[in-house]
Amino acid sequence: MYLRKPAPAILCGVAALSLLTGACATKKHVREAIAPVQQRVDEVGKKTDANKTSIGDLDRNVANLGEKTMEADRKAVSAGQSADKANQAAGQAQQTAGQAQQTATSANSLAQQSIARAGKIEDRINNLDNYKLITTEKIYFRVGRSDLTKEDKTKLDQAFQSLQNMKNYVIEIAGYTDRTGGRAQNLELSRRRADSVVRYLTIEHNVPLRRIHDVGAGSEFPDADNKTRAARKENRRVDIKVYGLEGNGGMNQTTPTGS
Repeated sequence: MYLRKPAPAILCGVAALSLLTGACATKKHVREAIAPVQQRVDEVGKKTDANKTSIGDLDRNVANLGEKTMEADRKAVSAGQSADKANQAAGQAQQTAGQAQQTATSANSLAQQSIARAGKIEDRINNLDNYKLITTEKIYFRVGRSDLTKEDKTKLDQAFQSLQNMKNYVIEIAGYTDRTGGRAQNLELSRRRADSVVRYLTIEHNVPLRRIHDVGAGSEFPDADNKTRAARKENRRVDIKVYGLEGNGGMNQTTPTGS
């Protein structure tokens, strides 16, 4: 049997078809192999984009949190400074209160001492049965003043001009104020008023200091109720009392010149 050989053209066509078929199969296989990877890459890309968005949001939140933290720090610093100022003010107030308390305590102590001294002088004189009240004089002062006016000095001259020739007498001088000032201030002012009278009698009338007993009693023992101007004037005074020893060549009996 005689077999015919295929023509060269047919062989070439078959070969080309085989190559084309093999190439198509290879591309399809590659596409099928790559598809899951591409899908995974796409998913990763989407997650990456989502993560970038989340990271951006996180950055913004962190930035906002940082600003809020800085603002909180500023407020905390301001609050701390305010607290320090408040503590300083409280310390100063406490110190002032302590000083005021000390002043009040000192004033009260001085007042008690002056009152006690006045009482002792009165008791000592009253207990001397042979000493009698000879004369009484009052000197009145202007508000806040302790100096003697010309009229005050004339009044003292007339009341004590005879003391130079007298013996065995004592003089009680007590200074007072109204109640318009503080207790410590009034106590000091009353002492200055009494001192003004003592100074004038010792210098101008040569009265020995040993014969004078003086005290500043502040606003204690008022002569009036302090409710009116006239009443307060009655309390801004110095009371002067002269006691003489009866008999034994003592002071001559005189009529009290004051009220």
